[in-house]
Amino acid sequence: MVDLAENKRKMQAGELYHAFTPDLVAERQRCGIACERFNAAGKVSRRRNVELWRDIVGDTRPLPPQNPDQEADDALSEDDPWVETPLQIDYGTNVKVGQGVFLNFNCCILDTCEVKIGARTLVGPNVSFYSGTHPLDPLLRNGTKGPELGKPISVGEDCWIGGNVQVLPGVKLGRGVVVGAGSVVTKDVPDFWIVAGNPAKLLRKIETKMDPEHPEYQIVDETFGAEKPMAESVKHIEESVMQ
Repeated sequence: MVDLAENKRKMQAGELYHAFTPDLVAERQRCGIACERFNAAGKVSRRRNVELWRDIVGDTRPLPPQNPDQEADDALSEDDPWVETPLQIDYGTNVKVGQGVFLNFNCCILDTCEVKIGARTLVGPNVSFYSGTHPLDPLLRNGTKGPELGKPISVGEDCWIGGNVQVLPGVKLGRGVVVGAGSVVTKDVPDFWIVAGNPAKLLRKIETKMDPEHPEYQIVDETFGAEKPMAESVKHIEESVMQ
């Protein structure tokens, strides 16, 4: 007989655990139903989108009173993430998303362990975060009867993750990281680096000077050796990723 509380503790601690105990199956079903409601809703108001998202991740905070002015009411949720449909998440309660995050459509989060996405991070379409993994030995793996495990994923603030990226268990992305489209990230990435490829490799360092009073901040580019407008620097970043 599996001790359910101990089994869940092991799951969250990144130790071997059994995923098909009644309590964990029920938790995934709850999240699956919440994701279905979110996806079926389609293009709804900002308030309704936030309400459905909070249901997925188990955020029970009440929304502020509704403002009759639509624009003003939308502004009340400016700190909540923007999340496009469709979306698929395993548990929801292990997902922690910061302010101003954008998740584009077809985002998949397997949150066996915590998946944390820092503030102002932009996530492209078809991006997957896999915190769950399995033993390599097939005798131990043993299909649905055997144990599995997870490793937490951490994405820093101000990252940009391109479309069709896969982030594997245990990966930590530092602040300001840019991940090129189609990459498979298998190892940690330090702050302010561009990575791309399968497996993703370090391409070049990004140096930035951010003025919090001006969102159109300048980026100091080490290649040019001088300040460049953001649009020009973004173009240079895109060219670096494509090389």
